[in-house]
Amino acid sequence: MVDVPVPSVKRGHILVKTMASLVSIGTEKHMLEIAKKSLLGKAIARPDLVRQVINKAKTEGVMEAYRQAMGRLDMPILLGYSSSGIVIDVGEGVLEFSVGDCVACTGSGYAGHTEVAVVPENLCVKIPKKTVTSYSLLVNSEDGKTEKRITNNESTNNYVSFEEAAFAALGGIALEAVRLANVSLGEYVAVIGMGLIGQIVVQILDSAGCHVMGFDVQKNRIDMALKSGAEAGSFDKDEFINLVKEVTKGNGADAVIIFAATKSNQPLDLASEISRERARIVAGGLIGLNVPRKEFYEKELELVVSRAWGPGVYDNEFLNKNFKYPYAYVRWDAKRNIEEFLNLLAKGKVRVDHLISHRFSIEDAIEAYEIITGKRKEKFLGIVLTYDKERYLNKSELVKRINISSKEVSVRKKDVINIGLIGAGLFAQGTLLPILKDIKDLRFRGISTPTGIKARHTAEKYGFDYITSDYREILCDEEIDLVFILTPHGSHARFVCEAIKAGKHVFVEKPLCINKNELKEIISTYNSQPTTNNCLLMVDFNRRFSPYTRWLKEKFSNVREPIAIHCTVNAGYVPKDSWVHDSSEGGGRIIGEVCHFVDLIQYITSAIPERVYAECIFSDKYKPSDNVVITMRMSNGAISSISYLSSGDKAYLRERIEVFGGGRVGVIENFKYAYFIRGGKKKKKWGITVDRGHKEGVEMLLKTIRNGGKFFVDFSDYVYTTLTTFAIEESIRKGKPVEIVGVSC
Repeated sequence: MVDVPVPSVKRGHILVKTMASLVSIGTEKHMLEIAKKSLLGKAIARPDLVRQVINKAKTEGVMEAYRQAMGRLDMPILLGYSSSGIVIDVGEGVLEFSVGDCVACTGSGYAGHTEVAVVPENLCVKIPKKTVTSYSLLVNSEDGKTEKRITNNESTNNYVSFEEAAFAALGGIALEAVRLANVSLGEYVAVIGMGLIGQIVVQILDSAGCHVMGFDVQKNRIDMALKSGAEAGSFDKDEFINLVKEVTKGNGADAVIIFAATKSNQPLDLASEISRERARIVAGGLIGLNVPRKEFYEKELELVVSRAWGPGVYDNEFLNKNFKYPYAYVRWDAKRNIEEFLNLLAKGKVRVDHLISHRFSIEDAIEAYEIITGKRKEKFLGIVLTYDKERYLNKSELVKRINISSKEVSVRKKDVINIGLIGAGLFAQGTLLPILKDIKDLRFRGISTPTGIKARHTAEKYGFDYITSDYREILCDEEIDLVFILTPHGSHARFVCEAIKAGKHVFVEKPLCINKNELKEIISTYNSQPTTNNCLLMVDFNRRFSPYTRWLKEKFSNVREPIAIHCTVNAGYVPKDSWVHDSSEGGGRIIGEVCHFVDLIQYITSAIPERVYAECIFSDKYKPSDNVVITMRMSNGAISSISYLSSGDKAYLRERIEVFGGGRVGVIENFKYAYFIRGGKKKKKWGITVDRGHKEGVEMLLKTIRNGGKFFVDFSDYVYTTLTTFAIEESIRKGKPVEIVGVSC
């Protein structure tokens, strides 16, 4: 339990004052068990992630792999994914909801156990009124020749309660599983696992006209299912097998839906045994999935693993851009499923009030987890967390800033630099903050993230004075000298401009921006700042600061002829639906990643690009920017190329830089080893871990802020690097070389 600032509402999202949230017993208990494990225990539980760490260690070094892994493991996450409440604010672009609407909310990381939640519009639905069909009549119309039916189905003005609506995600999960089972009227369906979702599944199947049989190891759950629509049930496996045979007249179940929670393969074995030939089995719970081939082969069974509450749950376009699936092609997406579940509640076809065994206020939520983890020995089924009905309904109560440190700094030391962070993602946790904590004369002043959860943990770990969900608190803080912008690429330009206007020095993670209009705005803002400000702007093109890069450049410093450089980047595959590829959020891999190597080439050649030509591999598997070969001519006659490839093997070097000229050859391998050859003699430079120059770049920035003087990277270099990435994309589109048109800096 932690106090964090009220989250900031963003485009396509709504801000909800939570009234009730449901503890998902199986999922949350599993998450707690993983969280409490030692590093070795986590490794055993997630061998897939261990393989990723091992591969990273092979190419990046053990220390780098360890830092990145700990950056991920050390971050707290919000529990819960099903809640209800009242809308208190709406983000830009939201059309469906207004302040004051009562809504059901879903989604891990969104609709959790929190007093105020920010949730994507597509993961929310309005809570409906309860309806009761009291009569239905055929009456003569006014002309006396035809008949019309009058149905009274709104005999109550009561709404589905907040507690009932808090079951939305679990109800959606149940509905999706039933849909995947493809059941029809009169079919015999077995449900294995009579927990919360299983109980809901029974009621949905009953209302659909199916004959339902239930199995669970707890007798009281079978009794509850029998009262809710199941025609037969047992808590004894052998008895249940005989029961299914009896009810189905020896044919077996038409479909089996599993919502048990066990690592064992027993639920799947049982499902295959009680199924008829060519039956359908839906695995919705966390169970063993070692398919018993003999049964499946002999009966030609179908198996499908149900995923959450429908299409869209893991789709970035659906979540963050309010994308609507075409109704004719995706009839039941995640939003439509939870909407229909609420309609079933409203009509009384499904009940959930009897499934609630415990209620706790959010202040006493720890007690709920003592029950589900077995610390308190009590029988339980549904646990609902309740919230203060009045708190946060007034916007004046929405606290955006929380002080973490009670220490007061009355006298400001001359050499101490106060820093503030906007964003605290993987780069901040795994790379930047571990560097900053070892640098003297830094004061960690403020940190801002949209939700505050990461900010709180990070602030306590590194000693920040306060946290906030409003980045403007950082920019308006007169004590802050340097702002680190560590947010998704699409927000960089806005934050850079606002920080410069606020008179702050700026460190921004690459890229500088993602389109030409943003670049023009940055140039204008940077050039129009008062001379008294002298705000420094550093983009984290760190490769130029690597000791390997500087060592190699020095070896070519007295070469009088143009040199040639080739960069091979074994970038690795990024899923096509990743935010990195999004044109408005990530900008694509050329703008977001190739920029590093454009800047590196500019540094080594001491020149700017004049012309680029790029070609890519077009494939169904890859985006055009995934596999690109780029050639560049530099202003001093040097030539260079970049092979940026996603189709290689991770066991190979991630980055290899080759420099040729003046009878010399220089090579950097993964910024861990370098060598230089001249006159047949070879000189080497190596270290124990990867060093891409992050620390050296930050230290140079801080030194310049303290001592003043000329900045070590000319602003025009950043502009030309950015323009070049735009030109590379243009060259791919046009299929011909593109000239780099300079701009006034």
